[in-house]
Amino acid sequence: MSSAWHRANDKGDQRPTARARQLRINATTPERHMWQALRSRQVLGVRFNRQFPVGPYICDFAARTPRLVIEIDGATHAVAEPYDVRRTAYLESERWRVVRFWNTEVMNNRDGVVLEVMRVLRELGVEGDF
Repeated sequence: MSSAWHRANDKGDQRPTARARQLRINATTPERHMWQALRSRQVLGVRFNRQFPVGPYICDFAARTPRLVIEIDGATHAVAEPYDVRRTAYLESERWRVVRFWNTEVMNNRDGVVLEVMRVLRELGVEGDF
């Protein structure tokens, strides 16, 4: 199950940062694969964080300055659409842009996913180099 499913307070009173740390340690294979492309400012020089708390949610990846959230969704999200809609609405109300990709997209076409992330970042005003 992708971390997008997890709310920051899913584990009782655990602080969001502690929960985010657990999710980083237990990342899914697609999340690890995507992180290899996003880490170290490799995409237009933008810094991404993994398992980043935003309000009551923990986002798979977030770039703070352009306010971009990237979610990597597995099969369980097909049945969780109402939850994802509420979650996205909350993030957008906080001025975050949310982009979602399926696990299979990340695993089979990571370069295409990165190009889409670059397109969105440029739309948000980022002018860095790839």
